[in-house]
Amino acid sequence: MLRGLTTVAYRSTDLEAAKRWYAELLGVEPYYQRPAYVEFRIGDYQHELGIIDSTYMPDLGGVDEGVVGPAGAIVYWHVDDVHAALDRLTSMGAKPHHPPRDFGDGFIGASVIDPFGNVLGVMHNPHYLEVLSSSGGPAATA
Repeated sequence: MLRGLTTVAYRSTDLEAAKRWYAELLGVEPYYQRPAYVEFRIGDYQHELGIIDSTYMPDLGGVDEGVVGPAGAIVYWHVDDVHAALDRLTSMGAKPHHPPRDFGDGFIGASVIDPFGNVLGVMHNPHYLEVLSSSGGPAATA
């Protein structure tokens, strides 16, 4: 049923600022742009990271009532070095959310809050590297 990640969509009240921030972080410009939405293709599998103007996001219908701070699912993007990724993210204005955690068996994850209030997870994930290797993709860079 769930065959793979297609698009992760973050929200922003300042779409242009978010577009510039993510373009700097990712080192690429968005491949798709509309007045209320931009989308980047990134990583080994060209996954889609979209940013939508908050005014176009549906109301959460009370899901976040009483929640203090960011909530919801955390999407973790594979990185070769969690600490280096966190250093880069915080140097660009992201705020720590969850510090690096060793989940065991080589899985290390952490998350930040981007300057637009979205939770951005990074993880060194051995399973990701196994799948990438088995598909003939590049090996880890660090």
